[in-house]
Amino acid sequence: MRPRAGAARALMLCLLLLAALLPALAAAAPRIGVMTMQPGEVFFERFGHDAILVVDPATGAATSYNFGYFDPTEPDFVGRFVRGEMMYWLVALPADQDLAQYRDAGRGVSVQWLDLEPARAQALADALARRARPENARYRYDYFTANCATQVRDALDEAMGGALKAQLAGRSRGNSYRSEAVRLARPAPWMWLGFDLGLGPYADRPLSRWDEAFVPMRLADSLREVRNDAGRPLVQAEQQLLPHRIAPEPAERPRRAWPWAVAGLALAAVILALRRRARLLGAFAAPFWLACGLAGALMLYLWGFTAHQAGWANRNLWLLDPLCLLLLPGAIALMRGRMPGRLFRIVLWTVAALAALGWVLQWLSPAPQYNLPWVALLLPVHAALAFALGRRS
Repeated sequence: MRPRAGAARALMLCLLLLAALLPALAAAAPRIGVMTMQPGEVFFERFGHDAILVVDPATGAATSYNFGYFDPTEPDFVGRFVRGEMMYWLVALPADQDLAQYRDAGRGVSVQWLDLEPARAQALADALARRARPENARYRYDYFTANCATQVRDALDEAMGGALKAQLAGRSRGNSYRSEAVRLARPAPWMWLGFDLGLGPYADRPLSRWDEAFVPMRLADSLREVRNDAGRPLVQAEQQLLPHRIAPEPAERPRRAWPWAVAGLALAAVILALRRRARLLGAFAAPFWLACGLAGALMLYLWGFTAHQAGWANRNLWLLDPLCLLLLPGAIALMRGRMPGRLFRIVLWTVAALAALGWVLQWLSPAPQYNLPWVALLLPVHAALAFALGRRS
C-alpha cells in the first residue's frame, strides 16, 4: 500500500504545484508598447509614424508591427496614389531592424508601455500575428482615416473591447484635418500649399481626440489620458529608444488672414496703377491665370474622379477658376499690344464675379471651409484685373 500512497501523495503535490503556478503562467502575457517616431525630413515622413511593439515573455524577442509599408514599384502605383486607391500593408519585423532606419535618419523614437490585462495583451499579439500574414496584411490607405496611426489606434481599441474609442470620441481640442496637415507640412512650402489649397470643407470639421489620432504624436498624447479595465492609467511607463537629432515637430500657431489681405490689396493697387500699361498687365496676368486655371482643373479632377473625399466640393474653385484658362489668349494679345475682344471681357468679369460670389456663399454655408486667407489674397487681384482690363473698348 505504501507505493500507492506515495504515488498519490506525489500526484497531489504536482496538482497543488500546478495550481500554484497557473496564475503566474496566465500572467506571462506579451508586453505591449506603442512606438512613436518623430517627423522626418522626407515629405512622406512629415506626419511622423508609429508601430506596435510586442515582446515575447519567454524569449524576450521584440517584434515591431509596422503598418507603414508600400511598394512604389507595384503596377500603376502613381495612378492609384492620384486616384486615392493606394494600398499599404502591415509588416512584422524585429524591432532592432525596424528602428535602424529611424536611427540613420536622426528621427527620435519613444515607446509607451501599456498596462493591459494579460488576456487582452495576448489577444492583441495574436490578432497582429494573424493580420501580418501576407493574405491579411494589405489595407486601403487614406491619409486621414486609414494610415499607420489609425491602424495602431484601431488595433488597440479592438483589444480593449472598444474602451479606447469610448474614452476619446467624445472629446475635442478643436483641431481639424486641415490645421494638423498644414502645421506638420509647414517645413515643406509646396506641401502645405498643396494641403491648404487642395482640401475641401471635409477637412475643416472639428476632430475628436479619436479622429485626431491620425497623427502619431496626437495618439501618443491621448494614450497618456486613457484608463485600462481596472481604472489605472493605460500607459504604464515611457522610454526613449532613439534621440531626435533633426528639426522638431512644428509647433501650433494661429493662422491670421490680415497678412494675406495686405498682400492682396497691394497687388491690386499695383494692377490698377498699371491699368494703362497693357503689355505689363498681360505679362503679369498670363502666369496668374495659367496657375489659377490649372489648379482649378486639378481640384475638379480630385472632386469628380478620385476617392479623395477630403478634396471634394473645394470652395477654392471659386478663386482658382478653370475659366481662367480661357483668358490666356487675351493675355497673349495684350503682350503683343492688341486689345482682346468682347468674349475676353465677359469671361474676365465672370471670373471676378464668381470669386466674389464664392466669398458670399461661404458665409451662408452650413459646412464652411477655412479659406479666408486665399479669399483675402486672390479676390482683390481678380477684381483689380477685371476693373483694369474689362472696361476697355
